[in-house]
Amino acid sequence: MNNEDRRLGMNRDISRRDFLEGSLQFAGGLAAASAMPALGKTGARIGMPGQPLAAAGYPPSRPGLRGSHDGSFEVAHQLAWEGRSSWGTQEPDPDVYDLVVVGAGVSGLSAAYFYQEQHPDARILILDNHDDFGGHAKRNEFSHGDRTILGYGGSQSFEAPSAYSDVAKSLLDKLGVDMEKLAGSYDQEFYRRNDLGSVIHFDRENYGRDATLRASLANLSMFLPLAENPASTRDIVADMPLSENARVELRRLLSLDDDFLPDHSIFAEPDYLGSLSYEELLSRHFEITEPEVFSLLKHLGSSYYGYGTEMVPAIYALALGLPGLGGTSLGTFEGLLRTVGNWLTEPYIFHFPDGNASVPRLLVRRLIPGVASGNTMEDIVTAPFNYGQLDSAGSPVRLRLRSTVVNVSHNGNPASTGDVSVSYVRDGNTKVVRAKKVVLACYNMAIPHLCPELPEEQKEALAKLVKIPMMSINILLSNWHAVQKVGMGYAYSPGRWNKTLLVDFPVSMQGYQFAETPDDPIMLTSLRGVTGAGETPEDQSRAGRYELLAMQFEDYEREIRRHLAGMLGPAGFDPAADIAGITVNRWPHGYAWEANPLFSPDYAEGEYPQEVGRKPFGHIAIANSDAGARAYLDCAIDEAWRAVNEIS
Repeated sequence: MNNEDRRLGMNRDISRRDFLEGSLQFAGGLAAASAMPALGKTGARIGMPGQPLAAAGYPPSRPGLRGSHDGSFEVAHQLAWEGRSSWGTQEPDPDVYDLVVVGAGVSGLSAAYFYQEQHPDARILILDNHDDFGGHAKRNEFSHGDRTILGYGGSQSFEAPSAYSDVAKSLLDKLGVDMEKLAGSYDQEFYRRNDLGSVIHFDRENYGRDATLRASLANLSMFLPLAENPASTRDIVADMPLSENARVELRRLLSLDDDFLPDHSIFAEPDYLGSLSYEELLSRHFEITEPEVFSLLKHLGSSYYGYGTEMVPAIYALALGLPGLGGTSLGTFEGLLRTVGNWLTEPYIFHFPDGNASVPRLLVRRLIPGVASGNTMEDIVTAPFNYGQLDSAGSPVRLRLRSTVVNVSHNGNPASTGDVSVSYVRDGNTKVVRAKKVVLACYNMAIPHLCPELPEEQKEALAKLVKIPMMSINILLSNWHAVQKVGMGYAYSPGRWNKTLLVDFPVSMQGYQFAETPDDPIMLTSLRGVTGAGETPEDQSRAGRYELLAMQFEDYEREIRRHLAGMLGPAGFDPAADIAGITVNRWPHGYAWEANPLFSPDYAEGEYPQEVGRKPFGHIAIANSDAGARAYLDCAIDEAWRAVNEIS
């Protein structure tokens, strides 16, 4: 280890290293709810881990590289990448289940819930390749002193819940999710009270010097109630480490107040802005030519759309608040549009302390009551989960983790056969279970490999649903004095690998208290779409997936430490002393595929890839948000409802 790594703290003992299965000895046992100390403002531990699945302990508190972690994807890659079809001797399960669900994410768990509602006596088996349930709605736990701090490993929030379908609203209501209470749990004054606004960080490696400036290149008000910055971004441009030509162009872009699209009426303009990328808008109409400006703006929306501005329709980028609306006829009404937009759009304040991870926890507790005590959305946050009860022989619903399905096939003619065989690999052994019905709530583009009997047209459609690689990283700081000193509630770092950093949403619920003073530990989160070179969004997603799979935890950790040292170091931040934990949630298959008007054909209704791909086949139905081509929690629920009703 070199001196630079030591300065960054790469030698520090924090709960963040990659552990091989069984290398970390865990001393624990069954946790009862009555043994759980209450978590008040003193920040006592929020529960105790249940019986561990393995020596590495309770899954949400496992350190290092999570999401698609080591051990969760290798079998699937043998199936899809290597074409492996022989899995050795298959050990038969003596039971026949009424329903087998492949995938224990929100959609799979919702499918099990809906099926149990319709068939109360049904025996249900849920299989998942990960060591924890929840899919992208994953929970990360950190211990620091006498506190347990929660983070989310992917799925973040309920976005615009009033627009959810009746099905999704009904399910959440039955689970006890109260949106009004959730909104009240979010401290909307936290950022303003602590003067935490938006900053742009220019790093030494890419810009010649480290500069952290109170400024913003996008309108973030629809997502975060940040403190106002003391000066306009236009006035800050002079302090940015850019060439003079780039500063001139950027200042002009931020000052646009005339229509640069006179050939398009205000009524035709939205369609036109949907036909070219944001980068094309900048170069074709706003005379932006400097590569520095394109590079600076490229990743402003990548955490939301997944791609850089060369792949995002201009109308989408402008709607997200990127600069340039003032250069269109719509810009004449920019103030009104922003005001009406914020008025019509629900505030982004519907979060649990662990993001959407509380939803699968609520579902699992309802499906398998012995796993945790309690019955409210508040107590789910601190309820200890006994993972030893997930796959209990006496339970009508069983959830089996670390089980990768490799084949799903009807035992005879799909139109008339009585059941389906589901083969899966667990701990190196191949097992086969029979089911009367099957819901595939896994990644849809994997289905052609594990269900080869599907019609070719359907397999081709499913293969087109290339998911967008995503990273969701949680960084626990032992204090946030430096964060407050630079005024950082949200940071955009165009030159760093992690483009965005956010002080986690300030949510407190019964038994769980968010940080109150800069002496308290606090979570920084980073969400990024990771795409590489390619002519189409799908090609870029594939390149990004390979990049993620090639990186080790040490690569992410070193980058995080360098990033924070450069951004917060001048304010007194010490990466070796002040970073208390890091969990990297890697999702090579992240956001669901969505049609992009710049690249997708004009499909007729019913002919979109997700519509063709999700058709039921015999006793097999297909769910997951992929099947609705929308990377949202409500879509996952809706697709589960459709799939269950297709085979019930």
